Amino acid sequence: MSAKKNVKSAKALINKQHLELQKFDPLTESQSKFFENYDSGKSQVLSGSAGTGKTFMSLYKAFDEIINSKVNYRRIVIVRSAVATRDIGHLPGTLEEKQAIYERPYIGICNELFGRGDTYGLMKKNGIVDFMLTSYVRGITLDETIVIVDEYQNLTSAEADSIITRLGKGSKIIFCGDTCQTDFTKNAEKDIDKFLYVLEKMDNWFDMNEFTVDDIVRSGIVKDYIKAKQHHHG
Repeated sequence: MSAKKNVKSAKALINKQHLELQKFDPLTESQSKFFENYDSGKSQVLSGSAGTGKTFMSLYKAFDEIINSKVNYRRIVIVRSAVATRDIGHLPGTLEEKQAIYERPYIGICNELFGRGDTYGLMKKNGIVDFMLTSYVRGITLDETIVIVDEYQNLTSAEADSIITRLGKGSKIIFCGDTCQTDFTKNAEKDIDKFLYVLEKMDNWFDMNEFTVDDIVRSGIVKDYIKAKQHHHG
């Protein structure tokens, strides 16, 4: 057992960088329900259509909790799978360069949340936010951390197990995804539903949040496209 490091809280680091979280209100009933569920203190699962703001809301509520609650979190860790390759070791460049393509969405979200174009860079440099792929989560313990697992539909159940068993003391976890958007091609790999079923039974630890096409807020064309697609496929 290693001694606990003297690590500053994420709140202290955010204040030191003079970063101010912008105010965002829920736009749909399902989003409002998620806000309420998050405030209950449990870990969360957000499932449903693309464009419903799952990742955006998760990061917003995580930062809001860090800044305004009495809980001292060390950082936010964003985790996702290297979808098509599963192991990115053969790609050229350093680890940071390999991860960069998967990291892009969170740069934009963090910059929007704080109204500054350099937000994500500052946060990463100061240890407020960290990003990792599932290939690198084994063997670590995430204490006093809010873990956001994005695009969960591209996890195998083994990867999901690896992530959730990394949680240490004072941590919580948020899973975001849409099983209709999986990038898997083999049915044998599409076993994340079994993992989600287990989480659903852990209702003392997890809230399940469902989003439909009626919750799409990205744009009108996205909403109409997904509705048309669902109608076509029955």
